[in-house]
Amino acid sequence: MTKQEIGQLGEDAAVNLLISKGYKILNRNFRVGRLEIDIVALKDNFLVFVEVKTRDENFLYSPESAVNRRKQSNIINAARFYIARFKRTEEARLDVITVLHKNGVITDVKHYERAYFPRPRRF
Repeated sequence: MTKQEIGQLGEDAAVNLLISKGYKILNRNFRVGRLEIDIVALKDNFLVFVEVKTRDENFLYSPESAVNRRKQSNIINAARFYIARFKRTEEARLDVITVLHKNGVITDVKHYERAYFPRPRRF
């Protein structure tokens, strides 16, 4: 499988998990410039921005470790743009979903709600 196919497999698994938990999917692969948000969803009046990380179960590092400070900052900036562009008024949340697979078969999916928070802005 290509990297894109594996990524798509993981995102599909993440969407299915969110839908099963009662989330409404608003957007997938929302882009602003070079920034991207994998999934934008709505649940219980929360606007949820979800980063999906998919890895082979034998990968050396956990998928969670790939959501580093730089990645978080990029997602936060894209989320701020999304909120402003679409005039969203819900409280926002930043989640991570990790997906493990072996030979293209999903072996584990974990949902981390409120996985990280934006740093307070300095004026």
